[in-house]
Amino acid sequence: MNKVILWGMLCIFSITPAIAQIEKYGSKDEAVAMVKRVKTMFKKQGARKTFKAVTSQKYMFKDRDLYPFIYDLKGINVAHGVKEVLVGKNLLELRDGENVPLLKLMIKAVKNKGNGWVNYKWPNPVTGNLTSKSAYVEKLGKDYFVGVGVYRN
Repeated sequence: MNKVILWGMLCIFSITPAIAQIEKYGSKDEAVAMVKRVKTMFKKQGARKTFKAVTSQKYMFKDRDLYPFIYDLKGINVAHGVKEVLVGKNLLELRDGENVPLLKLMIKAVKNKGNGWVNYKWPNPVTGNLTSKSAYVEKLGKDYFVGVGVYRN
């Protein structure tokens, strides 16, 4: 009996770190859901309140490594979930660690299809290593788009 309990406890403790690791990062589904929450607020409360809420990280717009960013279709940042210093800056020429023109690809996706996934490489803030990410972007009103990025494994 004691061996069964001991074995059960070992099994539980051995999978707990794996579960914690999985829950450390947001998923693609959670990124899409966050984009939808931003869009809902935008429709109900308008641009100004939504941009302020995203930038101040209110209304559940921050979850682990997930946060929204909003740009106009010219590449000007109007709201950012973790870097308020970017608000007001034109980042149309922003490129990732492999010279991919991020915002141009995001704008193209929302103009062509209304939404989409853009793959890129970005420095991991914890390790500093270039890491694969994907951002789900969706048109927001007629002049903006909102996105949320996720780490890819």
